[in-house]
Amino acid sequence: MRKRIINPVPQKNVNPDHQWLDIEMIVVVEVTSEADEFPIESALLPGKVSQWRASGPGEQIIRLVFDTPQKLQWIRLSFEELVLERTQEYVLRWSADGGQSYQEIVRQQWNFSPEGASSEVEDYQVELPAVTILELSINPDIGDRNAFASLKELRLA
Repeated sequence: MRKRIINPVPQKNVNPDHQWLDIEMIVVVEVTSEADEFPIESALLPGKVSQWRASGPGEQIIRLVFDTPQKLQWIRLSFEELVLERTQEYVLRWSADGGQSYQEIVRQQWNFSPEGASSEVEDYQVELPAVTILELSINPDIGDRNAFASLKELRLA
């Protein structure tokens, strides 16, 4: 008998060696808040061992305003929660016209449980030709329990 094992679901083209953009050199970062010991640079710049954390509870926005329009093909988001059980929702959207209009890339919820699912890493393969603004809105707990938003890593290629 001749046979072949096939994968019924196509695999994502995950390449760990992406040429990540040097965000520090090409964007102005706007953020609704940040805790002094957890600045936004901790999530955006390679080599940082910490993460960004909001200075207060509730929904937060991280906005990357590009100096010149950028072509984006890959977006990586990484979140981690080691203490509080909560359900987070985030929305990632982009603008090609300086923020006059936005298109949603993804809206997703994730259940954090320190005893189990304490981290979430999402890789999005996209074809965004001329991004002027990339915006991440994080509701840290849809149950309204005064949770603080955080982001371990955001990378773009």
